[in-house]
Amino acid sequence: MIVLPLSGIESVLCIGAHCDDVEIGCGGTLLRLLEANPSLQVHWVVLSSDEDRAAETRAAADAFLAGSSGARVEVEAFRGSYFPYVATEIKERFDRLGEEAQPDLVLTHYREDLHQDHRLLAELTYNTFRDHLILEYEIPKWDGDLGRPNVYVPVERQHADRKVEILLDAFPSQRDKHWFSEETFRAVMRIRGIETKAPSGYAEAFHCRKLAIG
Repeated sequence: MIVLPLSGIESVLCIGAHCDDVEIGCGGTLLRLLEANPSLQVHWVVLSSDEDRAAETRAAADAFLAGSSGARVEVEAFRGSYFPYVATEIKERFDRLGEEAQPDLVLTHYREDLHQDHRLLAELTYNTFRDHLILEYEIPKWDGDLGRPNVYVPVERQHADRKVEILLDAFPSQRDKHWFSEETFRAVMRIRGIETKAPSGYAEAFHCRKLAIG
């Protein structure tokens, strides 16, 4: 297993279909990146939300990005679960995003995700950011589509703890859902930690389609 350093990444674009997707999929990785790169610039974009949930995700983003020297959080209001049916408008938003952002790293949804909104955003990410490093994060859910990732980011116990703490504190609207629990979030990180022999026992995992090393 080859281990690459986290340092040297100056800008990250995080893309999520819904409020809490980015936090669940790559919250621990963001905490590690911010610790390793104090000047990290983070552009955080969520495509679907109502007013109440937008406030939740902004609070969560503020908590995750507390160590960032530059953060931009945008929350759109496209209709959740209907992304394929309003794909033209979402593609136009991605066209603008491609003009606005030139990140070192893009964190987005898994292209084989069975949720139609997630899958569309993964496809549009590759349409828009062809010359960028893209890592696809995973979201645990009923569909059982976590897959077999090929990139791992070990997270320290304090990062895992902080990720879980923010999720539970920032999203009161989700607490009644059977899957939205500390056990769920820790279990996924623990399984990925086992797969990569993370010293802390925790890791987040991603899918990478193309990687050029020069």
